[in-house]
Amino acid sequence: MKRALTTFGLITALFAMVTLSSRADDNTWTGWISDSHCGAKGMSAGHKACAETCVKTKGASWVFVNEKDQKVYTIANQSMVHSDTDLGHEVTVTGTMNNDGSLKVNSIAEAKKM
Repeated sequence: MKRALTTFGLITALFAMVTLSSRADDNTWTGWISDSHCGAKGMSAGHKACAETCVKTKGASWVFVNEKDQKVYTIANQSMVHSDTDLGHEVTVTGTMNNDGSLKVNSIAEAKKM
């Protein structure tokens, strides 16, 4: 029993270290959620309805447009985008850049105005 508890403790500690180290690679960007058809042209509050239509009915996918350089990044995990809360305003995205240049999103929040 003692050996089983020790083994369980070591596995738990290893899992915690792996989880924490993966979060250390997270980055944060400010920009807009748009659709793949419009890309950087979708960086406005008025583009919300168009983006929703393109994704839902025209086969477009969600993308993130970086505010600084207007570079468009494909969002790898599309289910992280919620059109009711993430579109139509500037957002802060936290996540990691994949080797293929796509963005794995961990969270999306409305950008704080300074």
